[in-house]
Amino acid sequence: MKLSARNQFKGKIVDIQEGAVNGIVKIDIGAGNVVSATISMNAIKELGLEVGKEAYAVVKATSVMVGVDD
Repeated sequence: MKLSARNQFKGKIVDIQEGAVNGIVKIDIGAGNVVSATISMNAIKELGLEVGKEAYAVVKATSVMVGVDD
């Protein structure tokens, strides 16, 4: 797999919350960090995603927001 996105994090799927149209996939990328993504249920099925399987969290964004407490 080759992608233009440079932020690729390999990890293990720890949770999948299935909805009617979309699902939330959570990937443990290590050091106590979990990345979650909302993707279509069709994509979850086509990729064969299951808890315990390895997967990549790929991040490609044109902007990132940062916030702090008052």
